[in-house]
Amino acid sequence: MITYEEAFRRVMLYTKDFGTVSVPLMESVNCVLAETIYADRDFPPFNRSTKDGIALQFSAFEANEQRFKIAGVISAGLPQQQLIHATSCLEIMTGAVVPVNADTVVMYEDIDIKDGFATLHTAPREGQNIHVQGSDKKAGTVLLEKGIRIAASEIGILASVGKTSVVIRKTPTVCVISTGDELVPVAQTPKPHQIRTSNVLSLQAALIKENIVATHLHLQDDKPVIEEAILKTLQDYDVLLLSGGVSKGKFDFIPEVMDELGVEKVFHKVLQRPGRPFWFGVHEEYETIVFSFPGNPVSTFSNYYVYFSPWLKNSMGLGVRDRFVILNNDVEIHPVLTLYIPVILEWEGATLIARTIENNGSGDLTSLAETDGFACLPPGDTSYKKGDQVHFIPSK
Repeated sequence: MITYEEAFRRVMLYTKDFGTVSVPLMESVNCVLAETIYADRDFPPFNRSTKDGIALQFSAFEANEQRFKIAGVISAGLPQQQLIHATSCLEIMTGAVVPVNADTVVMYEDIDIKDGFATLHTAPREGQNIHVQGSDKKAGTVLLEKGIRIAASEIGILASVGKTSVVIRKTPTVCVISTGDELVPVAQTPKPHQIRTSNVLSLQAALIKENIVATHLHLQDDKPVIEEAILKTLQDYDVLLLSGGVSKGKFDFIPEVMDELGVEKVFHKVLQRPGRPFWFGVHEEYETIVFSFPGNPVSTFSNYYVYFSPWLKNSMGLGVRDRFVILNNDVEIHPVLTLYIPVILEWEGATLIARTIENNGSGDLTSLAETDGFACLPPGDTSYKKGDQVHFIPSK
């Protein structure tokens, strides 16, 4: 049995590049950008008014001009106009192109308009209220580096440079597999000895957040049936996520089946709680990665975030960032096992505090609804105390 740190290290050795694909702009939301985006013109592309008001020559004000004849109105979307006389001004709207010969915009709140003239009642500053062409980015400069997650702000930038399609990192194809005769579909009323399928639906929901629509396959506790189905999924998918069938029970066939199908076992069993029977392997010929989690709900849920989520982030080129929180209460330590303790996060001033959640072990599915993530507590000789900083694994 290996430590959590060694198990994590070995999983990370098998991160993969799944290539790239071009998708329509709005289908790229939450995907990983796989191309560098350059400015196709200056940002902004013209001297732009940032206020509603009048555009004038500052030199005229310096020459003691306080009253300007209004020579016209410029709205956003019009081609650039020209201010012909220095003693005149043009009304201008926010977003409009500043006219030729004008270099200052005075907002309506600082002028009085009467009988076709605008009179200043505050002294302007030269160049005020103008967003200067190219002041954000010059044409040809980098706007977005590849390898970032595309969110709403990135969509706006992509649209501004005319990207109707975007090259993104492909996500792996995933099959989520549940095993066990005790499981029945959600819509079915279970008998007293049965439970509804839930673990794999939690996994599928988590994968949707990663832009992965996973296939679900349920297998009864029948070794030949399991072997036939697993072989096909190994051939058809990049990743298998299994829940159940890896412990010591007489119907836990997964490790044996994986061995017979040529899946190389990287490790089986980790010094951790929950999820000690976690099995991880790879089929070299089919290039399929297999994460086989124990079937208890908290084990499946926590191990997905402890191992698969960072594996996926590394495979997508995002990298994994360590996060830490401050414990809000004492926690008993285990002498040999790394513990994943479900916690709720709360702010105390500027400090993020983790309050542990009481549960009834790895089978307590209902406790996960409250969970923001898990405090990762390595083994040791002394207990963790309130105020200790600990590693945090988010699940929301």
